[in-house]
Amino acid sequence: MKNNYLNIIGIAFRAGKCSTGEETIVKDIQKRRAKLILIANDVGPQTRKKLTDKCHSYGIPCVIVSDNRETLSNAIGKSHRVAIAILDDGFAKKLESLLG
Repeated sequence: MKNNYLNIIGIAFRAGKCSTGEETIVKDIQKRRAKLILIANDVGPQTRKKLTDKCHSYGIPCVIVSDNRETLSNAIGKSHRVAIAILDDGFAKKLESLLG
């Protein structure tokens, strides 16, 4: 199950349906482009609070995944990514169902 959601993240990223980087994700949340935010479990407390607070304010689902930043980064082929915004409804729904 774990690999399934990482595979979906990789497919979504290659399809151009993801954004990364704290400021980019915050802008996507504010413009309501983000459909789901995935946060690594080892993210810093300030970044975690900032992203979760924005998600709650704008009604965007936010999931803190059981994997660390390295695993999450490898899923999209980038390094040092602690959060990923999913910008597509289909990918967001599939990931939510896989993550429970």
